[in-house]
Amino acid sequence: MKKNIKYMSLSVMLTISALAVLTLGSCNDFLSIEPQNEIVLENYWTEEADVNSVLNSCYAQLESPDCVKRMAVWGELRSDNMTNGSGTPYVIQQVLKENILETNSYTEWQCFYSVINRCNTVIYYAPDVNAKDPNFTDSELRATLAEATTLRALCYFYLIRTFRDVPYVTYPSNDDTQEYQVAPSKFDVVLDSLIQDVERVKDDAVRSYGEKSVENTCRITRWACYALLADLYLWKGDYQRCIDYCDLVIDHKIKEYEEDYEKNPTTLTTELYGKYPLISESGANSNYAGNTYTEIFGTGNSFESIFELNFVRNQSVTNSAVSDFYGSSTTRTGQIGAPSFLYTDAYAGLNDYFKRTDCRYLENMTEINNKIYITKYVNEDVSFRTSTTTGAAPTVSSSARTADFANWIIYRLTDVMLMRAEAEVELAGDVESGVPLTEEQTTHYRNAFACVSAVWKRANNKRVATTDTLRYDDYATSRTDMENLVFDERQRELMFEGKRWFDLVRLSRRDGENTRMINKVLPKFQENVSVIRIKLSTQDILYWPYSKQELKQNPYLTQNPAYITENTEQNF
Repeated sequence: MKKNIKYMSLSVMLTISALAVLTLGSCNDFLSIEPQNEIVLENYWTEEADVNSVLNSCYAQLESPDCVKRMAVWGELRSDNMTNGSGTPYVIQQVLKENILETNSYTEWQCFYSVINRCNTVIYYAPDVNAKDPNFTDSELRATLAEATTLRALCYFYLIRTFRDVPYVTYPSNDDTQEYQVAPSKFDVVLDSLIQDVERVKDDAVRSYGEKSVENTCRITRWACYALLADLYLWKGDYQRCIDYCDLVIDHKIKEYEEDYEKNPTTLTTELYGKYPLISESGANSNYAGNTYTEIFGTGNSFESIFELNFVRNQSVTNSAVSDFYGSSTTRTGQIGAPSFLYTDAYAGLNDYFKRTDCRYLENMTEINNKIYITKYVNEDVSFRTSTTTGAAPTVSSSARTADFANWIIYRLTDVMLMRAEAEVELAGDVESGVPLTEEQTTHYRNAFACVSAVWKRANNKRVATTDTLRYDDYATSRTDMENLVFDERQRELMFEGKRWFDLVRLSRRDGENTRMINKVLPKFQENVSVIRIKLSTQDILYWPYSKQELKQNPYLTQNPAYITENTEQNF
């Protein structure tokens, strides 16, 4: 079946014959089903295996290096977490200089539209297969549609947070008459559509693929739907709905912890911090920490995971994004590094970001030749003594991966807890100077602090309240202080996971101006600081430019005003 697609650039339109090369080296048998080769479209969608093959390709494309690298670059690179590393490519250097041109390859979005098109294909054809194949039941159809719809929503969520207004397409490229030169939809319109889509299918998503099955974290489940909805509502500013969905995820994890504790109370590596079950940095009687990192980022698919992209050793699909950007057992130095102020003198108790007792700076970074490099995802395991003399940096023992199979985490429990904390602070509203908090405001602040405190205590290996240096009274008189507390803890906890720039964008959207973002980001710049301050001052600059290729292909796209120069090709 030959087709004449008018606008290929929008989504790298998928043909059935192309499915033959798509495989996913992760999860279980479901995700290793390979599509048949060179199949005519009309004869393809006849049985459940056909649906599973294309659904498999949705995950496969999301795990592609192009997608994972963009998750990191779009969500992190422009933030205060990242700077030049070793052998940094020119396109990355330019982004780090805030010199983003429409010709930069990271302005290209085709890989995400490819996932979207595959999801649209599943959503379009799966009901026909349900009518033909009695083995493909109604409940399986609904679960499949929930997976594809949620994956599609996740991709669009990345796109609107990066580009703001994007073409929003919910039908597949299966008809010669379809027009793919699509006008961009506004950020809020797409956001509302994503919420409606996931709300519609969330209760059809699978709760569990089996006790302790790896598929519970590397495929879309009901809990992944809830985490995504919490995030979507946080960006929408519907804070109570955000909290409601956070609580569904948190309550599920509490129940899972209680069941695990009842079965194996003496061997459990998870413990309660307040009411929140989290993986311990070290055992109660151990002098060594690093267990949290090893389970979450080393082994992967941990108790705290909600949804992550799964990469399996010795499979064809690898996570080269980590080895290229952060490093490997061979290089130990990646193309992207971290600013020195995130790491320097933390062991001496003189760092503004991490306390001396915080395990995360030791797990996330290392210093090589007076430069700070990222070790999160690079190391397979980490261990270091928890008790050190002030001023003496502990020796970190670690093993870097020998292959590119680090999982990439999209949602995990502490992320959800800190979403909840942020929503609680926003629900409390403004606090007038010198005016006591109302009972309702106090409740919101207490709830927010409880989430932050649990995450902080785990990272600082604190079990006894009297040793805490994080105190509620230090933050409870100011909304800005409480908000900064939450965002600072998100930075420490989710560092290098593709979250920080998006957090700063969300904060700036809420503020209606970029001052706090600018104050966070500017210290990493060594040159042209005043020029960059001016450049970062507009709300338009929060988002990326459309690529030159997309502007050529789609006459409905108009370049982001922040990136228009005399050489910009425009559509008017």
